[in-house]
Amino acid sequence: MQIRTAEKMTMVKGICGLVVMICVSMISSASLDGGQLKEVLQGLLLSVGFIAGAVCFAIFAQGSLLFTNKLSRYRLYSAVLFAAVGLLDVLHITSLSGVHLFGLELQSNTLVWLVMISHGIGAAGVLFIFSSTDKEVGRIQKITVLTTSLLLVVVGLYVIGEYQSSLPLVLNQNTLNLWHLLGSAGVLLLYVSGLAAVLYKNREQRSTAVLSVISALVFMMMGHCLTFISEPRHPGIAHLTGEIFMMMSYYFILDGVLKLTIEEPLRRQQLAEEKITHLVYHDDLTGLPNRRRLKEMLKEQIENSRISKGSAAVIIVNINRFKAINDSLGYSAGDRLLKDMGARLTRSCTPAEQVYRMGEDEFAVIVPGVSKVSAVHDRMDQLLAALESTIVIENSEYHLSVSLGLALFPEDGDTADQLLQNADMAVHNAKEQGIESNRYRPSMQVQVQSRLKLENDLRKGIERQEFFLEFQPQIHLDTGKIVGMEALVRWNHPHRGLISPAEFIPLAEESGLIVPLGDWVLRTACLQNKSWQMQGFEPICISVNLSMRQFRQAHLTEYIRDLLTEIGLNPKYLELEITESMTFDKETAFDQLRRLKELGVHISIDDFGTGYSSLHYLKSLPIDRLKIDRSFVKEVMEDNNDAAIVSTITSMAHHLKLKVTAEGVESQEQLEFLKLQRCHEGQGYLFSKPLGAQDIEARFLCREAV
Repeated sequence: MQIRTAEKMTMVKGICGLVVMICVSMISSASLDGGQLKEVLQGLLLSVGFIAGAVCFAIFAQGSLLFTNKLSRYRLYSAVLFAAVGLLDVLHITSLSGVHLFGLELQSNTLVWLVMISHGIGAAGVLFIFSSTDKEVGRIQKITVLTTSLLLVVVGLYVIGEYQSSLPLVLNQNTLNLWHLLGSAGVLLLYVSGLAAVLYKNREQRSTAVLSVISALVFMMMGHCLTFISEPRHPGIAHLTGEIFMMMSYYFILDGVLKLTIEEPLRRQQLAEEKITHLVYHDDLTGLPNRRRLKEMLKEQIENSRISKGSAAVIIVNINRFKAINDSLGYSAGDRLLKDMGARLTRSCTPAEQVYRMGEDEFAVIVPGVSKVSAVHDRMDQLLAALESTIVIENSEYHLSVSLGLALFPEDGDTADQLLQNADMAVHNAKEQGIESNRYRPSMQVQVQSRLKLENDLRKGIERQEFFLEFQPQIHLDTGKIVGMEALVRWNHPHRGLISPAEFIPLAEESGLIVPLGDWVLRTACLQNKSWQMQGFEPICISVNLSMRQFRQAHLTEYIRDLLTEIGLNPKYLELEITESMTFDKETAFDQLRRLKELGVHISIDDFGTGYSSLHYLKSLPIDRLKIDRSFVKEVMEDNNDAAIVSTITSMAHHLKLKVTAEGVESQEQLEFLKLQRCHEGQGYLFSKPLGAQDIEARFLCREAV
């Protein structure tokens, strides 16, 4: 694993310090001669001691500022600890130089004890502070800790001054004894323990603040060792170097505490704020800027265009049939599709353009500096060419297409909201018209309002029972007899009259009203079929189309079972028609179809040949019938490809032991061709247009023989 630069620097500092310590130990084995040199060393020692004391005071100052009511535990305890350590170090250095602070005249033996106490307090304090968890402390705890520490220092100094003659001797004629060895070894053990605790606590990741604390502990250990080997009464180079190392360790502590309690929390806060800002202005799934950022940038672009008296464009990109893919293959497949589309758009845009995620299946592109409208249309053609391709989902390829909507500033709107609304209106108009791209026109506003009113009327129409059913017979091609019929919903609008299903069915699917409407169709068809049976007509099977939303309902099987039980209709007289797109999610579709088949109803695939069914798993579907889409039947006599498709579907159905029904049969020639292909049944205007219940009774139904 690659070591970070900060960790390398920590290792370099430790190694350099170790080399210096070894060199100093080797050259300081003998006492120094020369009074002038001793005076220089004593002056340097005094200077280093005061600098170390100043650093300790800096630690105290940044950790115990009186106007800070709340601060971290690390800062408070470090302040108290190094205030005491600094005071003891300054007292030790000044006493060696013959200066008696606070009127304390300390003996040589007492000075050695003072060094061990100072180093011991420092080692134990660092072990305690940095091996524990940091947390915020309040004003009361701060005052309590500072007051207690001050009392302990005053009492300690008083005890040392009054009872220094009672301290055990650590010097025997200028040589160190067992007390000194044990004390120094204990202090060294505390340093090692503190270092181990800090390393273990931060074993996964070590910040620069932790590395500063580690450096401090290393230099404390080396400083303690150098001080330990020096001659107590006449300090030399080793003692001076040890004090320098201790001073450096205090600086590292100061640096570490500042980073740990101020810089790193501030950096974490800044990162958190940056993350929040990123989440506010970016889409979580694709990582692209979101609608909020789009509106801000579009406003900025509009202002720039006003100043330069230029133009700008916004293009809305809508993924066609995204809802069908999302519903059929699941949300994870839809998410992968959105990520892929966002990446493709980003790659297709120029450096001056920016891609945004608008909503569920929509993206937006801002095109600045538009000089000609034709140039924007050319740019839209380029985007269409780049985006229309295939995508692999669950080891299957699916062709994707998009629709584009365009709005220009200032012609199509002079605010960001207007441009976005109008561009969105243009793309939905393009989808309705079946074209790839469209520019906003004022007439679209009227269409949108009309569509919104129609949706509201649709909702009320279900409540007011404005819908009715017509039935189109399904004829056996060999016998010419009726073998079934398809129930088709019609809407008699109170003001507009009959409205085409091609107009209100897509609206019902988009708005979710297809579920209550579909339930009404299913119930009404079953009631009508049961009514015919009760009137003595021969039982016949009625086909009812299921929408995607209905088919995806978990309780669909239970609903149909309860409905048939309530009406008293035998399940074999109900056929449910689904589309190929409903079988995209194989596991869910198979399970739903299996449960429906267990009820005893028939199942057919409507508009077969227009979807994406894979033939290798079609044989596993629990279905009874394939219905050839009318688009193939319509051109079967003129287009050899359509004729081949129809022939292939009928042949495949026979091999799979499925029945085949051809939709849209309108001519005798088509009928004869279908007979040659051994198509079982036909449905279309050649036999009959959709009729009301009474006309069906009169023209097609037969009474049962008594």
